[in-house]
Amino acid sequence: MKTRTNASLGLAAFSLAALPLAVQAQTTTAEHDDTVALNPMVITATLAPRTADETLSSVTLLDEATLRRQDPVSISDLLRGQPGVDVNTRGSFGKESSVYLRGTGNESAVLMIDGIRLRSATAGGAAWHYLEPRMFERAEIVRGPRGSLYGADAVGGVIQLFTPEAEEGGPHPRISAGGGSFNTQRYSAGFSGSEGGTRYSFAGSHFSTDGTPVRRGGEDKGYDNTSALARVAHTFDGGGEVGVLALRARGSNEYDGGEMDFVQQVAGVYGELPVTESWRSRLTLSESRDELDNHAEATQWEPAGTSVIDTRTQTLRWQNTLSLGLHELVAGAEYSEDRVSGTTDFEVSSRDNAAVFAQGLVDLSPFALQAGLRYDDNEAYGDEVTGSLALGYDLDSFHTLRASYGTAFRAPTFNDLYWPVSGNPELNPETSETVEVGVRGQYQRWYWDLAAYQTDLDDMIAWAPTESGPWAPQNIAEARIRGIELSGGAELGEWALAAALTWIDPENRSEANAGNRIQRRASQSARLDLDRELGEWSLGGSWILQGHRYEDPANEDRIGGFGLVNLRAGWQFAPLWSARLTVENALDKEYETARDYLSSGRAAFVSVHFGQ
Repeated sequence: MKTRTNASLGLAAFSLAALPLAVQAQTTTAEHDDTVALNPMVITATLAPRTADETLSSVTLLDEATLRRQDPVSISDLLRGQPGVDVNTRGSFGKESSVYLRGTGNESAVLMIDGIRLRSATAGGAAWHYLEPRMFERAEIVRGPRGSLYGADAVGGVIQLFTPEAEEGGPHPRISAGGGSFNTQRYSAGFSGSEGGTRYSFAGSHFSTDGTPVRRGGEDKGYDNTSALARVAHTFDGGGEVGVLALRARGSNEYDGGEMDFVQQVAGVYGELPVTESWRSRLTLSESRDELDNHAEATQWEPAGTSVIDTRTQTLRWQNTLSLGLHELVAGAEYSEDRVSGTTDFEVSSRDNAAVFAQGLVDLSPFALQAGLRYDDNEAYGDEVTGSLALGYDLDSFHTLRASYGTAFRAPTFNDLYWPVSGNPELNPETSETVEVGVRGQYQRWYWDLAAYQTDLDDMIAWAPTESGPWAPQNIAEARIRGIELSGGAELGEWALAAALTWIDPENRSEANAGNRIQRRASQSARLDLDRELGEWSLGGSWILQGHRYEDPANEDRIGGFGLVNLRAGWQFAPLWSARLTVENALDKEYETARDYLSSGRAAFVSVHFGQ
């Protein structure tokens, strides 16, 4: 198994390294400005629209075409194997998923939805498994620390999901229906348009499945999710703009030993005003909710019962953007409050955080400079200052060299600080320092990006036994994470290709496990996505490889690596009408990313779509 996995990863490395040779003959000497298709505009990296090479960051965009072609049943499936991204799942179809960016924990990856952060204030990380991919139009993955822009927890990076933009004219309806393996059913409908300066987008979806066993010999565990989206904005003649967004997902999820009812929700209202020709000011009021009702079955130790944990975060953010020719200054302030309620009696049920931030973007072609600074003052754990500095240099019209340094921190959660009996209110935040160097080649028909980095983490929060006996969270762990990421993409006529290779060394430096790999992290991964248009037909597939990982800190329980093949086909059989077939894990590979938690095996889905 080890030999086959290493050989497969080696083949993937060769395939990606050969990409420049495969497309060199079709690359023209077009100017750098003509590379828009493969040098997309992104927002998350700098809080301002910048092309991928201008961000001076390691960034991946998964655009609307990618999401529609792959039509994943979960956000986790979309993210697995992307550059610097590792996904850990405990079963399939709505079961718990963790997203590790550059070897950091799920609590150190920030999830944003249209600029609104969504997470559990008790568990710390986001519930990626409860988000319906059809509610989103694109995803931006920014790797590396972003504490100076986003505050707590942006240690490994930020993933932002964007809901669909309104189309011109309309209304334009969209309807889809389908199903497949494990009695899965999937429906969605929506419409969008614009008129007289007003843009609108509304959508709803429903997903249900009987599911598969979570563990060997177990029973099928079902999952259902009903999601709704409303987005409206209006632009006035003077250039001012107001808008509102609401996204809500609600459903139930069976697991070994019970069932969970969940709600994931973000809502926000904003106003933006052009103060002068070069100064725009934006005020946003938002709220996010993570709600969970756990209905546990009786065991030999505990009677049956229901526990409730609801977390709510309300945020007021004021952001100003000042454009000075080719240069830009972004500055603002943010106030947020976390609240926790439910059946668990936390000693403290709320905390607030006040922050100010600023970032300068300076273009001195061929040099570029980015510098950011943020100050956070939290009621629970004190104040933190984070900063970043990035330098870029255009070697020529096609190649950009970059180097950066950034700090970040992970905040202790309510569970860490106040869990009854075991909470530790004296905890300090985890802190990190990251150094990165990279180079990007950007051409008319293809691109490549190479990055190497090192992250040093101090005061990592780990649960460990105390002198009095019970386990409690403590600032005892340290880690050093080194990594290399190589990615590329091409659009050659009817072909679309994207490839990624990731090598990472997440070394545990705590006293008990010094030199071991941090548990549940794969040190090698690769992904290849290949699609082709054939008139009314389209064909494609994804090849995902993951190396082995360890279940335990002592690195004694080894979980083998695996390779997955996903296939897809589309048919435009009439104007505005199409059909789509996807086959996940086509080779029916049995694999694990957490010990004794099974994947679903081969799964096929077919759907019919109407609309643009």
